[in-house]
Order: sequence, then structure tokens, then C-alpha cells
Amino acid sequence: MPPADPDANSIAYREERDTLGIVRVPEWALWGAQTQRAVDNFGLSGSPMPAAFVRALGLIKWAAAGANAELGLMRSGMAIAIQKAAGAVADNEYDRHFPVDVLQTGSGTSSNMNANEVIARLATDAYEDTVHPNDHVNMSQSSNDVIPSAISVSAVLTLTEDLMPAVAACRETIERRGEEFDDVAKTGRTHLMDAMPVTVGQEFGAWAAQLAAFEQRCRDALPRLARLAQGGTAVGTGINAHPKFGAKVAVLLAEHTGVEFAPADNLLAALAGQESAVEMSSLSKTLAVTLMKIANDLRWMGSGPLNGLAELTLPALQPGSSIMPGKVNPVIPEAVAMAAARVIGNDTTVTLAAQSGNFQLNVMLPLIAATLLDSLSVLTKALIALDQRCVAGLEVNRERLAGNVSRNPVLVTALNPVIGYELGARIAKEAYRSGRPVRDVALELTDLDADELDRLLDPLALTTGGIRH
Repeated sequence: MPPADPDANSIAYREERDTLGIVRVPEWALWGAQTQRAVDNFGLSGSPMPAAFVRALGLIKWAAAGANAELGLMRSGMAIAIQKAAGAVADNEYDRHFPVDVLQTGSGTSSNMNANEVIARLATDAYEDTVHPNDHVNMSQSSNDVIPSAISVSAVLTLTEDLMPAVAACRETIERRGEEFDDVAKTGRTHLMDAMPVTVGQEFGAWAAQLAAFEQRCRDALPRLARLAQGGTAVGTGINAHPKFGAKVAVLLAEHTGVEFAPADNLLAALAGQESAVEMSSLSKTLAVTLMKIANDLRWMGSGPLNGLAELTLPALQPGSSIMPGKVNPVIPEAVAMAAARVIGNDTTVTLAAQSGNFQLNVMLPLIAATLLDSLSVLTKALIALDQRCVAGLEVNRERLAGNVSRNPVLVTALNPVIGYELGARIAKEAYRSGRPVRDVALELTDLDADELDRLLDPLALTTGGIRH
């Protein structure tokens, strides 16, 4: 195995050759000439391709070697050596040997060759003969089908292994905390103005329902995202690949990951279009909008503690000011809101990049991959923080809520069927002017007795349509 990266001042080089000539490559690096040319040419973002994408490349190369061996196109020993090396890449053991910038050639050829060269070097070390990056590791493949397939594989695995479990965990915490507050009535708000009562549990339940709807949308979209371009090779016609190659790759990936990957229905469309990535990006934006709503609700409900709503007390995680002692801010909801804003912006990037499908190839594939994976990763971390560091530890200020709801003039709406809208409006205005509870004002201005008013104005009953369950 190569040594750790040496000091830049003492680095040694070796010479590698490709079709354009000789290139100097750091002695410690597993990559070859084509990767080095990409390193020299591309440094626009300063960010290499994400680890999830490198993992997907390793998985695809592992499956491709297995498929080629099963089809009699590659010797078993070589396939095993390639699969072992590709498996190590898929386990992210060699991420430091994947330096190619996100903003590279639009087909992702540099990243594909990066994988081919690293895997070939590792496989050659373990095999009795030379393993060639193009002839062997890239057999039956093209960058033009590998990179779209890697977008699908990396996005599906990140979604199923990371994001969807995080959504489910956060939803379950919200549901559990909501059940604790089912008996707590509070003032509802529309237009940020006082409205009819709801329970805190109902508010939490609405958030949980929004997250559950996202989970269903993802389950609906997953089969489309799991359709692979593999087997289309250069332009979608399958040149230089066995007709059964793409299907075998999908089967091997499915067996290895537990995800039902399948060949795309039309391989030309899979190379040129990125509609499934756009759909997943759009779903990510949908989740971001939901998280922005929840974060903003939490910030409003926790505002104060004296001169705000002060309905909730959020966990105190850190001092909130460098100048105001004792101030504590809603840091997790703020961070979640910023994460949501980032994902909403990412969706625009994916949309614009997906429009660059020129004839038989999209030429912004690396940008689509990196941006979509960023959204999935940011959302995952935001959900974990919201779940574990905010919702799980918040407390409801029951006395504050009870006092506010008893003084809410809009409660008079419940009396409309009995006393009419006009008299109700008079009661509401007087209650607001005097700061007295609606019940007390209504007792003076109507013929209703105290027991009847208590029944009609019961806040908890009003949260279920006027009937206490």
C-alpha cells in the first residue's frame, strides 16, 4: 500500500503515460495519468466528488467485473482482483486518492478514469498480471453510463440509509412529544393573528403529517431513481457491451445493497436526461420547505422569554450573545432554517444542470451528483439536530398557554350559532378593549348562564369541533 501523503516540500514523483504523453504523478498516489491531468486542469471549486459518489463508483466497478466474468468476457481471477479492489473503494478506504474537482469535464470522465486507475493499480498489486484501467476495469462501460448510474446509486443509498431513517426518527419524536401535549389547548394563529384554539398536540401532529407525506413521496420516487443507465455505454446504444451486461450489473447491485436496482427503460434517455435526479432534488426542496416551516414555528413559539409568545422553552444549548449576558437563542431551529435555504438553492442548481442534456449526453453530471448529494446530506444532519437537540428536549409553558387562550377574544366564534355574529363581534371588541376573558364579557352581554358559557367556550372542546372527547 502507498505511504501516507508526504510533506509537499519533499514529494517524489513518477512518470505515467497516456495517449497524450507523459505526466508526472506523485509517487504515493494510486491514480494515473488521466486523473493527474484532471487535477492539473480542474481546481475551480476546491471540492472533490463526495464520498457517497466514490462509494457508488466502487460498487459499479465491482458489479461490472462480476457481470463481465459471468458473461465469459473476463477471467475469473482478474474479476476477483478487480472486485476486491473496487470493494475497498466502495468502503471509502481510498477516498484520498479521489482528488478530482466537482467542476470538471461535464461527462464525469475524469472521475470515472480516477476510479479505473485506482482500482487497476490495486488489482494489479493483487493479481499475477497487469490490470488495465480501460481494457479491464472499464470493460463494457463508458463514463457516459457509469456516471449517470453513479448518480442514481449514490442518491438511492444516501436516501434509504441516511435521509429516510432521519425523517422517520424525527417524525416519531414529534409524534411522541405531541401525544404528551394533546391536553394542552393554545391560541391558534392565522396571519400571525389570534384565531380559534388548537392543542399543542395538534400542532405537532401537523408537522408529523408533513414529514410522513415526504416519506410517501420518496417511496413513490425510489423505483424511478433506481433505474440505471448502465449498459448504454457511449451514446445509449450499448456499443462494446454484451446485451445482458446492464441487467446483470443491476442484479448484482441489488443483491449486494438490498435495493431493487434495474436497467432504465430507455438507455438513451438515461444518458441524456436527468429527470429522476431533478425529481429527487425537488422532493428535497419539498422537505426543506417543511423543515423551514417547523423551524420558524419553533422560533415563534419559543420567542421571549418575557416579551414574546413564550409558549415553548427550547433546550438551552449555548450562550446566545457576546454582549448580552443570559441571552439564549433558538440555535437549532436557526441552523435548520439555513440548511433548508441551502437545499432550496441547490434545487435551482440541479434544475439548471439537468437542462444541459445536449443530444445524447448531459454535460453537467458531476455538478448534479455533488449538489443532490449535498442536499440529502444537509437534510439528514438537519433532521438529526432538530430531533435530538430540539424537539426531544423542549418543554411547553402550560400556564402561559392557558392564560392566553382564556383571554383570546376570538373564542367568541363558538357563540355565533347561539347569539349571532353581530353580538359576538361586540363581545370580542369589549373583551379585547378591557383585557377580560370572553366568558366574563359574554356573561354580562348575553342571557347565557355561567355553566352554558363554560360549556360553549371550553378551549379543549373547541379544538375538536366543539365536542369534548
